[in-house]
Amino acid sequence: MGFRIGVVGATGVTGEVTLQILEERKFPLDALRLFASRRSAGRRLTCAGREYEVEALEDASFAGLDVVISALPSSLARECGRRIAADGPLVIDQSSAFRHDPDVPLVIREINAEAAKRHSGIIAGPNCTTTVPVMAIAPLHRAVGVRSVISSSYQSASGAGRDAIAEFMDHSRKATDQVEALRGNEPLDLPATEFFPRELAFNVIPHCESFSEGEDLSSEEVKMEPEMRKILDAPELLVDATSVRVPVVVGHSVSLTISLEREITPDDARSIIGEFAGVRVVDQPWRGLYPTPHDAAGIDEILVGRVRRNHVVENGLALFACGDNLRKGNALNAIQTAELVLGL
Repeated sequence: MGFRIGVVGATGVTGEVTLQILEERKFPLDALRLFASRRSAGRRLTCAGREYEVEALEDASFAGLDVVISALPSSLARECGRRIAADGPLVIDQSSAFRHDPDVPLVIREINAEAAKRHSGIIAGPNCTTTVPVMAIAPLHRAVGVRSVISSSYQSASGAGRDAIAEFMDHSRKATDQVEALRGNEPLDLPATEFFPRELAFNVIPHCESFSEGEDLSSEEVKMEPEMRKILDAPELLVDATSVRVPVVVGHSVSLTISLEREITPDDARSIIGEFAGVRVVDQPWRGLYPTPHDAAGIDEILVGRVRRNHVVENGLALFACGDNLRKGNALNAIQTAELVLGL
């Protein structure tokens, strides 16, 4: 038996990866409908060897679909999500639009699958920058208990979308011949940035998403604590986050300092994390074996390594984790949630 699936935002980079993963996982499809803005209507996209014509989101009815996976920006998702759900399908939304709504489950299948049963038409997926650390933290929280997390994330260009990737690659190519400028001896001669607040080529920017006037936390940093608390069902968990954009195409990395309820050894932590579904421990730094975004790109697992004691916080551990922000951080998680709800 197959299912009738819709993908909203199908022409974006996350929509593209969603179609790829549906094909890879041989998702049982009776029908597949693709939606995007009116300007993209009529485009033809391929999934599992078949072509599908993109429909205009603004004019569409979603009646008859079982699940709609939404890869819309949050502003559009707020506008469209409940309208789509009102037509009958379950909406799995990957934006920030519904994550903090107490009536909308925020689900990662490996961590809180039971929460999906409480949906009333919409299930949210977490921010890609939350997914990477929470997959590493969840097994420790189950086994020992986690009091606090200090997170520094190093986020790839693809987190800002397809056009942002193109800008980053174009600027990087143009900057490679400007050695003196890259050494800081003269200004870079590059076009103005459109998708990043500062130049990303050969640079890092401690600025992901947006800052409000007078605020010292970005909107990306603000998300981390409430999302982790909701996913882990840990309302007292303390989280401090710093988000940095780095010159990497795909793959978010996170450095974590964790305070546990009781002390455990790094070997114990590796064993606990390594037994958790969806996570792989890569931790022999003396052999050059540790997580990198390059290694995490294109795979489904979150990679965890550099596990060691931290003596600054009580019962402290430090670790480093990497994950593909377009796969487990977004499209894969949505598809796993669809499989969960549909009994696959």
